[in-house]
Amino acid sequence: QETLVESGGGLVQPGGSLRLSCVASGSIVRSNAMAWFRQAPGKQREFIARISTSGSTNYADSVKGRFAISRDNAKNAVYLQMNSLKLEDTAVYYCNTAMIQFTWGQGTQVTVST
Repeated sequence: QETLVESGGGLVQPGGSLRLSCVASGSIVRSNAMAWFRQAPGKQREFIARISTSGSTNYADSVKGRFAISRDNAKNAVYLQMNSLKLEDTAVYYCNTAMIQFTWGQGTQVTVST
């Protein structure tokens, strides 16, 4: 069974930075466009960033200019560099293929707080 394991979350002050990692089993990353999603308390899971197999990226307006998605096919990993974090970025962050083809992992909690 293919798995997705997210890590790198934590507690950070507004304006701070975090780098999230997602390591996938098998050939998930090298074979698919990948994406990051997040789910804040009481809200639906939402798309935030996507990277194609060729490396082109797109972002939700809420994170554009602050977050950067990248991939390392050799490591079967996807990353999310998050800068200038805001209180409203607090959420559990998940990765998956852009088409959401696999079971969600446990995610990684990001808490932005003073």
